[in-house]
Formats: sequence, C-alpha cells, structure tokens
Amino acid sequence: MSFCQFFGGEIYKDHFKPIYVCSQCSHPLFSSRSKFSHSSPWPAFTETIREDSVTKHMESLTAFKVLCGKCGNGLGHEFVNDGPKEGVSRFIFSHSLKFVP
Repeated sequence: MSFCQFFGGEIYKDHFKPIYVCSQCSHPLFSSRSKFSHSSPWPAFTETIREDSVTKHMESLTAFKVLCGKCGNGLGHEFVNDGPKEGVSRFIFSHSLKFVP
C-alpha cells in the first residue's frame, strides 16, 4: 500500500496517533510517537516498536534496506545518523505501511 505521492506529499503527514503496521501481514512496525516532521514526502520514524519489528540488510555504510520482521515485505530504508537529532537514525518508508487508528 503506497500512502504518499512524491509531488503530492505524504497522505498521512499530520497523523501522529496511529500505530503503523506492515501492509502485507499487519506486523506492528512503528508508533507515531517516533514519527517526526521532515521535508521528505515519505513518513519518517526514529525507532521501531520492537527489536523484531524489522530486519535490515546493509546497502552502504550509512543506509540499510528495511524489511518486515515477520513476512519480509520490503518497507524502505534506515539512514544512519540522519534523524532529527545527532546520532539518531531516520527510517523512511515509501510504501508497504498502513496504520491502525
């Protein structure tokens, strides 16, 4: 499920109450408490709900490919030390998330 458009902005940009889950298996991924405002059209989070929420595969020294920890569905990327505060990572997801109110 894609919930954002590059030129139209993030559809859920102002939603900070729901829990975000995998669109394929509904595995809990992120809480809106870790979501933060940013200039990208995709939702960004600083941390997962649980350690096993996602699995990661290194793509470069500063980026990981992020998959659902339950079903392996491709979610997006984690950019190391690129979050809202120094030393905090930024998880960016361009697809495959849905939210639970």
